[in-house]
Formats: sequence, structure tokens, C-alpha cells
Amino acid sequence: MDNVIGLEIIEVVEQAAIASARWMGKGDKNTADHVAVEAMRERMNKIHMRGRIVIGEGERDEAPMLYIGEEVGICTREDAGQYCEPDQLTEIDIAVDPCEGTNLVAYGQNGSMAVLAISEKGGLFRAPDFYMKKLAAPAVAKNHVDINKTPTENLKIISDCMNRSIEELVVVVMDRPRHKELIEEIRAAGARVRLISDGDVSAALSCAFSGTNIHALMGIGAAPEGVISAAAMRCLGGHFQGQLIYDPDVVKTGLIGESKEGNIARLKEMGIEDPDKVYNAEELAGGETVLFAACGITPGTLMEGVRFFHGGARTQALVISSQSQTARFVDTVHMFDHPKNLQLR
Repeated sequence: MDNVIGLEIIEVVEQAAIASARWMGKGDKNTADHVAVEAMRERMNKIHMRGRIVIGEGERDEAPMLYIGEEVGICTREDAGQYCEPDQLTEIDIAVDPCEGTNLVAYGQNGSMAVLAISEKGGLFRAPDFYMKKLAAPAVAKNHVDINKTPTENLKIISDCMNRSIEELVVVVMDRPRHKELIEEIRAAGARVRLISDGDVSAALSCAFSGTNIHALMGIGAAPEGVISAAAMRCLGGHFQGQLIYDPDVVKTGLIGESKEGNIARLKEMGIEDPDKVYNAEELAGGETVLFAACGITPGTLMEGVRFFHGGARTQALVISSQSQTARFVDTVHMFDHPKNLQLR
């Protein structure tokens, strides 16, 4: 799978990022998301693969977005046998977030990107559209920190593993009312807090790279994005754990159903018998081969955003493979209208 589509998925996230970036700062998050979805779908449908969306925009027939269950790729066509080799007909699972951080794009803020993860069929956890308690940390702390420990205990462990003081650690937390006590405890322990409004995939990913000045992600965010984060951390060897949150009173948003009991019943219908199970990266992205790709829409910790110039644009993308054990940063100049000069900075 890595050899067949590894390079092409870079173009998938690049095209989604370019389309969304045209709406940066215009205050219209829905359009920024919609154009990213359409660009991602169009490019995926040009790849010789048989893909199925397992994490997308919900399970809706003929939905305008990339919906759960939608088939993508040339090899999903009825006449696929004329175009595709037998190995290209093997179904693969795809998790997408064409515009992770729609508000960030709409208001011209840092940290938005187009992301996706790919594995063979059954290789990605099919997370419900719930929330997830998350813990991400550098590889050196893997299997030492634990989501069931207190934030104070985990900060001490990360401090010991990284051979630095707690005061030198930075923890990313989403700026939400539900995190008030978490933020207070992190600060009381001595660590510094970086609050973000959206985009915790980027934050989780940054934990795996030294030099980002991000040492942990803690708190509750969307479950589908948790699976995408886990795919990246699985490839990079970083620590990631996630636990589904099914109690509406915990997240305080009103977005995951009316009752805890109803949500538990929904999880059981999906085959999740233990709603309180803690999943690690290898369980959330357990496929033999896992690919992750991202492209900056607005500037971020790891990648620049899309930069337009007359006749073209420049993008920075990242593709990570468990098979080749590589993390490639790809800097691309896109030529739209035969530009007379190529902007390099």
C-alpha cells in the first residue's frame, strides 16, 4: 500500500489545503470546510485504489461531505477491472479531516491543516462521533505515562523521562470550560499551558518531535480526530491513549446525545462492549501498514500554511509511514497559470 499510494496521498492533502486556504480569514468556516472536502474527494478519486471512508462527516447517504461508508478511488468503479491491478482492488480504510480547525481558517489563526490516515481494511478503529479523553506524550515517555494517572503524576513522569524540570514542560489543552480543573492542576504542578481553540491533531503530532516545545496533550477532544492522531503517533513511536467520553454532562456541549444511557446503548450496537476501555495507539490504528498525511492550511508548529503568489502557491506537507518508517516533510511549489517567477520564500 505504501508504494502504491504513499506519494499520491500527499497531493490529496495538498489540494484540500490549497482549496481551504483561499477562504482563510473570510469568516466563513463552512465554505472553508466544504471546498476542502470537495478537493480531497476529487483527488482521491483519481488514485488507483479501493478506499472506504471509515471516519468522515457522518453516516449519511448522498451526503455533501465525505461520509462514513463512502467509497473513493478509481478501483471502486464498476469497470475497475479494466483499470486496476488485483492488489489495487483490496479495500483500504481511510480516516479524513479535510479541514482540521475550520474556525482557525475562518479567522486567520494558526494551526489548521488537512489530514488523513490510511490502513488496510479493519486497520483503523471506527470511532463514533463522540468525544475522547486524550493523552499524548513523547516517545521517551511511552508506556510510562498513563491516562488513568493524574496530570501531576504524568508531568512528573515526563519530566523524569526527558531529564528536564516540570517547569520546562509545555502542555497543550483545548480552551474549553470542561478543562478548568485540568488547567489549574497543570499550572499548580509547575508546567506551562498552551491553550488552543481548535486543532488537537497538530498538538498530538507535535509531541513526537523534539524542538516543537510541546511535551504533552491532555484533555477531551473529538474522538474521530483521536484516531487520526493515534495513526500518526503509532508511526512515530510516540505515546497516545484515548478513552471515549459518552456522558453529555462531562463535555458540556450537548452534541453527543441526550443521555449517558442512550450513548452506552449506541456503543454496544457498534460492538463496543466496554465503553470505558482505554485504547492505545496500536489499538486505534492497529493495521499492518498505516499511513498519515497532513498539509498546513494556516501556519503551524510543524508546517507552514499555504502561501499564494501570482500564478501559484507553495505548500508544506508531512507524510508518515509505518511500513518504510519514515516521516517526510514535502515542500511543493504548485504552478497554476505558468507563472513568470516561482516564489521560494
